Amino acid sequence: MPYTRSVAVNLLPVAAAAGELAGRSGIREALQWFTREKQWVNDIHLQICRVPAPTFLEQERADWLAAQFRSIGWHVGIDRAGNVLASIDAQPEGQLIVLTAHLDTVLAPRTKEDISIDRDGDMRGPGVSDNGAGLAALLAIARAVKSGPDSTGLWNRLLLVANVGEEGEGDLCGIRHICRQPELLQRIHAFLVLDGAATDHITIQGLGSRRFEITFSGAGGHSWSDFGIGNPVHALSRAVALFVDQRPVDPRSTPKVSVNVGIIEGGASINAIPPSARAKVDIRSESDEKIDQLVALLQNSVNRAEEIENARATGSKVSARVREIGSRPAARLATDAPIVARIRSVDAHLGIRSRLDCASTDANIPLSLGVPAVCIGAGGQGGGAHTAAEWYRSAGRDLGLKRILLAAALLLQDSASE
Repeated sequence: MPYTRSVAVNLLPVAAAAGELAGRSGIREALQWFTREKQWVNDIHLQICRVPAPTFLEQERADWLAAQFRSIGWHVGIDRAGNVLASIDAQPEGQLIVLTAHLDTVLAPRTKEDISIDRDGDMRGPGVSDNGAGLAALLAIARAVKSGPDSTGLWNRLLLVANVGEEGEGDLCGIRHICRQPELLQRIHAFLVLDGAATDHITIQGLGSRRFEITFSGAGGHSWSDFGIGNPVHALSRAVALFVDQRPVDPRSTPKVSVNVGIIEGGASINAIPPSARAKVDIRSESDEKIDQLVALLQNSVNRAEEIENARATGSKVSARVREIGSRPAARLATDAPIVARIRSVDAHLGIRSRLDCASTDANIPLSLGVPAVCIGAGGQGGGAHTAAEWYRSAGRDLGLKRILLAAALLLQDSASE
């Protein structure tokens, strides 16, 4: 039997299970809520995005979300890391399913007007898709499950988390904090991470990355009278060139690897030798081994650039420092893992075509610890992530929300039997 046909046949019983669950009282009402209350979800999404939350400065948005959860009737707390945790029971018992979306954005609106709705009804502004869409989904799920009866107490073990520090140098600190609590972690059956909009993917592989700050320091001085002393900008430029050119990275290589020097800073005047210069470097791969090789190459390039600059200097010399500022472990889930089968079954029931993919998300941390985790979109469409021109279109959002709710319900059902 051809592979694709065998997969379709194998999914039939599981898809039927998703369909049966969708017809149950309580689940059915929650699914209907998403279609009935589209405007409420759109409105709350706009309000979320107008509360600024750049990485490390998420408290205002965290407080706002906590108040929203409380108004819906959920028990809420904010932990030491700044994560917002919401549950129906004050002290939920048993195995938990964690539904999480990150609070922070790469860019933040300067004024509320930076987040707007255009003539076509699209939302525009920094963070509207990544991850305004995910946060709006958390609140929509919270309201939807309260819209109908829950005679079995199914939702009592659902833990909603709006977490800090997913973007950039946040280094997944919010999810790390959750996973560093042994008593909590051992009770978590699975993580369902919501990030962005699209429903065409199931991220089962965590893209690994390591990030570094390179700093060259020297005495600094006048470009003419002090010429000959070590120049940190010259040394830094040489280090970057050596790193990028010494062993060029082929973007078509397998496993895939990427390197990026995203920030270079140093100097104050064209006629002054700067006392310092720094750069920030991002190295990514599906393989931790490949990352380690590039980290070694980076360190060698910095050392060599320092040696060359100091060999040429007739006066004071430069010194170099490489400091790691972020590390995301590469990890992956088996393609036949139960959590993947459950989401695929929901997709089959809803008529969603999705693919398995690899990305750097909050799922990296639980996956690296052996805890099942996947990342999916929250519904709708979005683009321009990490720019001021980011956009979000709500058409199809209710399908994405139904997907999330059914997947969470199936996982809660599975965990109840363990």
